[in-house]
Amino acid sequence: MNALRQHLVVSLKLYLRNKMALAYGYVFPILFLIAFWVLYRYERVPLVRHMGELLTVTVLGSSCFGLPTTLVSERERGVWRRYRLVPGSTVGLVCSTLVARYLSVLGAAVLQIALAVTLGMPLPAHPFQLGIAFSVVTFAFLGLGLVIAMMADNVPAVQALGQTIFLPMLIIGGVAVQLSSLPDWALHISAFFPGRYAVQALQSCVNGPGLGSVAFSLVALIVIGAAALAASAGLFRWDTNERFLSRPGKAWVGVALLAWIAVGLAAEARGQIALLSWSRPADPSPSPAASARSPAPSAGPSAVEQPGSATVHTDAGAQQCPSAPPTWFQVTIDMIDADLVFDRGLPPDMGPVTPIGREGLEPRREVAGMLQELDIALRAWPPGKVEDPVQRVRNLMWAAGVPDIDEMEIEWWAPHVVFARVKEAVPQDQLVQILYWIVCHPYEGTTPTAQDLRALNLPGLPDDMIEAHNRVAIYSHKLLGRLLGRIR
Repeated sequence: MNALRQHLVVSLKLYLRNKMALAYGYVFPILFLIAFWVLYRYERVPLVRHMGELLTVTVLGSSCFGLPTTLVSERERGVWRRYRLVPGSTVGLVCSTLVARYLSVLGAAVLQIALAVTLGMPLPAHPFQLGIAFSVVTFAFLGLGLVIAMMADNVPAVQALGQTIFLPMLIIGGVAVQLSSLPDWALHISAFFPGRYAVQALQSCVNGPGLGSVAFSLVALIVIGAAALAASAGLFRWDTNERFLSRPGKAWVGVALLAWIAVGLAAEARGQIALLSWSRPADPSPSPAASARSPAPSAGPSAVEQPGSATVHTDAGAQQCPSAPPTWFQVTIDMIDADLVFDRGLPPDMGPVTPIGREGLEPRREVAGMLQELDIALRAWPPGKVEDPVQRVRNLMWAAGVPDIDEMEIEWWAPHVVFARVKEAVPQDQLVQILYWIVCHPYEGTTPTAQDLRALNLPGLPDDMIEAHNRVAIYSHKLLGRLLGRIR
């Protein structure tokens, strides 16, 4: 036991002295975090929807490159051959190596979360469960790293093998590209990649309902990790002269692959391909997505089912605009000027979030036809004619928010059509008050049903309803700026 403890201490010291290992373990995750923050900086809550992805990248990078690179380089230098003389079992040596790697990856994850919090992300909703999920994810991926280390004869081979797993996992495995952005065929393929289950398990603890909603993901990761450990045990070699292709036992690689296949088939059979939808949203807080001083909810909206299939969202936990009156019709220009900023913070009109095509930018003929159909449908759309003027405007604004969040071809021009209909639906003096109210209370009122939105030739309700409400609020902010002459 003392020898294994000494080996753990030595492994940690060697890791901290290895510049390449530190780059993979700490610099690489931080660069990913910064990249995600830049890409999604206009979301109301910075990074909270992507923390599962970022933590998965941290573990995956260490497993595909950091751990196997260290093991293979030590084997090439004859370090592991000398370990055979150390009192203690082979299992103990490998376990102490994995524990050292787990501690280093855990440190990188804590650093990532700390940096994300400084950038405006709230603390994880279930921190203890997040630790459990992170441990299970690390178990699964470090097992994968051991298999790579046993297959690779040298360090360049580690890089090649690592990339064949790392890149597909990022692109179609639900790690760097969210599952909601993938086509249907890719969703089915992603079910065979452990990265999908890692992101789901971690994200459920950051802004979801916790591990109870992702039991299948946890079991899938444990199965994949156990199979990988068994395969690496069968492939284990002490000496670099034992070349992978020339030694017996190569069939053990199939054990690890079969676990991936079994999990994917089980996901298909159990209907686990569909995206998870959690009722508990992230803890929103102010961000540049709305304005430097515009409000955001502190506990997120609560959903209450009402007759008719629409969902009423109450904003009881929202942090109101400091100057907001009790009702929308008491709003004044002074209140708007006190609470909202128009010359900075809003996503640019020509950017990827809440775009508005500039005047003179003509759409293709097919898109122009779709816009004309949207305009005609909006004129007769029942949700755009409800008695409550605030709800009327909210409903109409969804016709701009849905094409944006679903990245439809009409997203650049739909706001012009919607803004024109909104101006017709409510007198301008009331519209100014109502738009301010929507910006300050983005989650109040009802949500149009999927059937309502399909009546406008839109795909229905988005997967991320919280972000959809945010887009409606941002478009309201932009229209308000135009009505007041604050945005040209």
